[in-house]
Amino acid sequence: MESATGPTLLGFDVIVVGSIMAGIAAMAVVFAIYTALTIKDPMAKRVRALEGRREELKLGLVTGGTKKRQSLVRKTDTTEKIKDTLGSMKVLQQSQVEVVQQKLAHAGFRNKELAIVIIGLRAVLPVVLGLLVFVSVFLLDSFPEWGPMKRNGALMLAVFLGYKGPEIYLSNLAKKRSDAIRKGLPDALDLLVICAEAGLTVDAAFNRVAKELGRAYPELGDEFALTAIELSFLNERRKAFNNLAYRVDLDAVKGVVTTMVQTERYGTPLASALRVLSAEFRNERMMRAEEKAARLPAIMTVPLIMFILPVLFIVILGPAACSIADAFSGGIG
Repeated sequence: MESATGPTLLGFDVIVVGSIMAGIAAMAVVFAIYTALTIKDPMAKRVRALEGRREELKLGLVTGGTKKRQSLVRKTDTTEKIKDTLGSMKVLQQSQVEVVQQKLAHAGFRNKELAIVIIGLRAVLPVVLGLLVFVSVFLLDSFPEWGPMKRNGALMLAVFLGYKGPEIYLSNLAKKRSDAIRKGLPDALDLLVICAEAGLTVDAAFNRVAKELGRAYPELGDEFALTAIELSFLNERRKAFNNLAYRVDLDAVKGVVTTMVQTERYGTPLASALRVLSAEFRNERMMRAEEKAARLPAIMTVPLIMFILPVLFIVILGPAACSIADAFSGGIG
């Protein structure tokens, strides 16, 4: 006696496949609701880190008159050992360290000593990954069906990823951080204009903007809060603004820093200059959105052909195909 089965399409039971897809969709909806309801404050950890930075700056200024100024760079035994090892191997250059330190600053890492770790990883990871792939592919013969070209290609890919992997990771983090800061910069400048017209000082205005925009734009709030701390403690206010331009890889932020430095030097009105910059950045953001909207039809062509049209054909022709298949199976039986 044959068991009753549901309609089939391309050899698959339509009811079973639909049930699985419905279960996956339900799990995705539950996960989305959970992530939406459990939003954590992104500024709590950042505020604690900035408070530690404030204490370090305060300690460096207090002890600077009595003895040699204490270094604010956090050093550890691990980084010192890596630095000594790389120095003995003649592969550590100061210009290379400075480049990596700036990339770390763009990615949001405050500890400059991590540059030594990144350079060490770039020297060690190609050897480690290359050895692992060589032992797995050539010695253990884990993929016997691979030819010489695939084996050599896998080895070269492992070495390349080991060397470029840390740099690619930092570049991706820096790009995401820069995009997040770019989105909130016009709003931050509008708030700076309001604070300047209300009579607040520059450091108080930066601190206020950091508190107001901390939840919506945590990266921008982090940078503004650190700038406010440096404005309060550094001897030269221009250095605090230059540090902001150093940490953020955006031409818009460099323009804001130039405006702030000129305002501090020549006493020009701050509110009017920031208002012009804010309007310019908003126009730039609108033009970028219009550019993305104009590129959308061309970008959607490939997904439309590969994903949407086949699904549409299955939905339209699927019932008819199932009926025809059932009719032929019934006629043959």
